[in-house]
Amino acid sequence: MDLGSLILSHAGLFAAAFLAATVFPFQSELVLVGLVVAEPNHWGTLLFAASVGNTLGAVVNWVLGRLIVRFRDRSWFPVKPRDYERVERWYARWGVWSLLFAWLPFGGDALTVVAGALRTPLLPFVLLVGIGKTARYAVLVAATLGWLA
Repeated sequence: MDLGSLILSHAGLFAAAFLAATVFPFQSELVLVGLVVAEPNHWGTLLFAASVGNTLGAVVNWVLGRLIVRFRDRSWFPVKPRDYERVERWYARWGVWSLLFAWLPFGGDALTVVAGALRTPLLPFVLLVGIGKTARYAVLVAATLGWLA
């Protein structure tokens, strides 16, 4: 693969991972696995591109949470006051450590929005979300390369 194709494939993976972490429904795992199969020698840079893209996509959710929470008293707010209070209690119980599970396919994106709405500081947010998302992608890379067999 020439350098231009390599850069394009990494940029595409970054974009797929970024979109997958936002509120848009998208899957980046197949893109990563396909690229690792096609270019197994570049697994490290592919892992990096996917992890950074996915973590930055989660930051978008964090920002959305920070911005939208000011509208929680409006009738159109997507979460009922009772449910919002329940989420606040849940997050108070589990705290920032729950962000290690932001990679989960169900609830992970919502967790990143909640973290923003509840004003989790950005640095611990990025560190914990990044660790969880990188670990998930590392397992996929390892499984694809047969390291887990």
